Amino acid sequence: MTLTSQSGTSQQSGFLLTRLQALLSSETFLYIIKRILQGLLTLLLASFLSFLIIQLAPGNFIQTLAQNPKISRQVIEEYTKLFGLDKPWYVQYWSWLVQVLTHFNFGTSFVYFRPVSSLLLERIPATLLLAILSIILTWAIAIPLGIVSAVKQNTFLDKFLRVISYLGQGFPSFITALILLIIAQQVSPLLPVGDMTSLNYSELSPIGKVLDLGWHLILPTIALTVTSFAGLQRLMRGQLLDVLRQDYIQTARAKGLPENKVIYVHALRNAVNPLITLLGFEFAGLLSGAFIAEFFFNWPGLGRLILQAVTAQDLYLVMGSLIMGAAMLIVGNLLADLLLKFVDPRIKLEDLK
Repeated sequence: MTLTSQSGTSQQSGFLLTRLQALLSSETFLYIIKRILQGLLTLLLASFLSFLIIQLAPGNFIQTLAQNPKISRQVIEEYTKLFGLDKPWYVQYWSWLVQVLTHFNFGTSFVYFRPVSSLLLERIPATLLLAILSIILTWAIAIPLGIVSAVKQNTFLDKFLRVISYLGQGFPSFITALILLIIAQQVSPLLPVGDMTSLNYSELSPIGKVLDLGWHLILPTIALTVTSFAGLQRLMRGQLLDVLRQDYIQTARAKGLPENKVIYVHALRNAVNPLITLLGFEFAGLLSGAFIAEFFFNWPGLGRLILQAVTAQDLYLVMGSLIMGAAMLIVGNLLADLLLKFVDPRIKLEDLK
């Protein structure tokens, strides 16, 4: 009985070891490690350039603070020493970088007197919720409309959808936000403006809390989606039309395959590939796009925090925000490449740039 148990354990360990070796030597794992290392180097260079550019900007937080007659010279000197601003900029950068690498400490905010990492972690969920929901809604609207527009090319429906896409692209995001605010004012209190939740949020049931959060998400999500779906819809239409003109599509039709199968199985798979590569850029781009939505709708996300940090020249909070934005772009591109490989197994990860 003991020998049998030991034999089974040995076989299981050997199986797990074999699987682990296969995983470590797989193309996907090696590609992920390579991209992570490249991403770390990119973040290092981005942090150095960002710190240098911020130092070249005229003025700083201490100089602005010194203009307040209520603050004494002694307090100004204490602040300068406390934040290490009395040292050369390259010494400041090295001290900040060592803190980040050893303790994941992005410094202390000048304005809030709190660790930058805790401030960012507080705001990330709100911005990610808004960004991810906007991406889902954008793709759920743009992809079907782009497909319909391509399939019904040059019909009245196609022309109507193209006009809608032109109008969507022509509207700046702040104009869209202003229009939504006017609509919310006219139908008040049907559409809430301001904050993520209602005043009585803590008293609601779990389902009530979800519904209340979704209720407050309506306007900022629409504001982000309107400015994003139009370009994606036109791109989907153009890609599908281009694929439908390819020789292998004509061959599939000549073989008598149903038109739905030709479009949704053969053509759509290849047409959607370029769009997947845009996901990484779109995910990071929504961080900057969220600024306007968060500002107009008083959404407590990263956009408002970063805007306040830039205005106040809060050095370490700006640095933390820039690094986080760069990291989102790197992670988004990596996820887009892996998703592209999953959708089309014929693609080799090494061929993706």
